[in-house]
Amino acid sequence: MKNIGVIFDKDDRGGGIYNQLVPDAIKDSFNVEVYSLVQPQNRKLTGYAKLYYKQSKIHGQKDVWIRTSNCMATLPLDGTRGKNIILIHHIDNSVKPASTKVLSYILDQVIIRNLSKVDKIVVVSQYWKEYFEALGHNSIEIIYNPFNLEEFTFTNDDIEKFKAKYHLLEKPIVYLGNCQKAKGVVEAYNNLKGLDAYFVTSGAKDVNLPAVHLNVSYREYLTLLRASSVAVTMSKFKEGWCRTAHEAMLCKTPVVGSGLGGMGELLEGGKQIICPDFSKLRDCVEYAMAESKLGEAGYTFASQDHFTLGFFKDKWVNVVNDL
Repeated sequence: MKNIGVIFDKDDRGGGIYNQLVPDAIKDSFNVEVYSLVQPQNRKLTGYAKLYYKQSKIHGQKDVWIRTSNCMATLPLDGTRGKNIILIHHIDNSVKPASTKVLSYILDQVIIRNLSKVDKIVVVSQYWKEYFEALGHNSIEIIYNPFNLEEFTFTNDDIEKFKAKYHLLEKPIVYLGNCQKAKGVVEAYNNLKGLDAYFVTSGAKDVNLPAVHLNVSYREYLTLLRASSVAVTMSKFKEGWCRTAHEAMLCKTPVVGSGLGGMGELLEGGKQIICPDFSKLRDCVEYAMAESKLGEAGYTFASQDHFTLGFFKDKWVNVVNDL
């Protein structure tokens, strides 16, 4: 049985959820040792220096090492031996604060340079496959974000109890997404605030808005998506995919999003609304709230086999075995 080392940066948001599913997907087929590194709270030089110092101490011989992009900067220097698979969600520093943008750019250039030393690149959308092909890389595999479809079943009673609990009964709910500046929530709220609706955000909060912010369990978060009349995912950076938009589609909730990066493939495939201009957002949201067919179209696409946990497991096992 092959020995596999998995090195990833632990984060409960976005790509971090995907990263933590990888070792679980392959553990029945290989001997798996996991090295989970916490992302630095201080995203400046000192924070990353501590992260990479810890990475550099990882060593040993494995048949295959699986690393996330943030965990490959030390690849030429650490003590690991064996073949390497690199998992990359996205590379885009366009909306990072000035204090970290230069450092992030340098680190991304190191990652891109080190790609010549890996045996396989795994990405999560066609957009990023084409991006790395344009850089001259050929050994690239798409393995999409997986979801447990059984978690997306709701009763009317579930929805009504949720609305009553959080006082969201009188008006439609517009879900603005994760409460982060990079996700476009400030511009989204400013362009929608005249609507007669409840505006709701969730997740890690890095900006204050006059909206309802819910820090809830995953089940209640999904119930929020199902209870919403529309989900808005106006990210200002090139997404790897967009789990929030995908989850909303599995809840049969219409999605209006920027479509940047891999999100474009998701929204186009699910016949949702791509809105590249914040000034057009209100018209798009009002249309989505009135068009009942969007929810069903989104679900039909988002529930396909290649977005299931079983398919995800098979793909990862095959990629490892191919090496």
